[in-house]
Amino acid sequence: MNEYCYKYPRPAVTVDIIVLRNVCSDPELLLIKRLNPPFKDAWAFPGGFVDIDETLEQAAIRELKEETGIEDIILDQFKAYSEIDRDPRGRTISVVFTGIAKYNTHIVAGDDAKEADWFSINALPELAFDHSFILSDAISIIESGNS
Repeated sequence: MNEYCYKYPRPAVTVDIIVLRNVCSDPELLLIKRLNPPFKDAWAFPGGFVDIDETLEQAAIRELKEETGIEDIILDQFKAYSEIDRDPRGRTISVVFTGIAKYNTHIVAGDDAKEADWFSINALPELAFDHSFILSDAISIIESGNS
């Protein structure tokens, strides 16, 4: 039995993964089409909730593999996002990871991803949650590092 009891509500923690390929010519972003609400049938980054017995890194690796089949990629922690209303299911903080995939990386939708596909950075569908904001943030930081 846990001897600590907290009267304060706690937020859920999720991971989201930004995976790019073709970064030197026509960058492409890996997205999944959500199988379940909220944002059912909308495109989003691969990701999901962190299990109680795993680290953030383990959750990112697991979610990426479950939703896209990718498992041979190095992921780097990018930034945390904690806007109060970023997820309609409740208070959720997301830690975002980034990775670069090889051009011929095979993807297959799985788990709660209805589809998985690559999209040109210049022709993206509308994204679920706050993923457009997160992507814009990531791109501006990448571009500022390349100038």
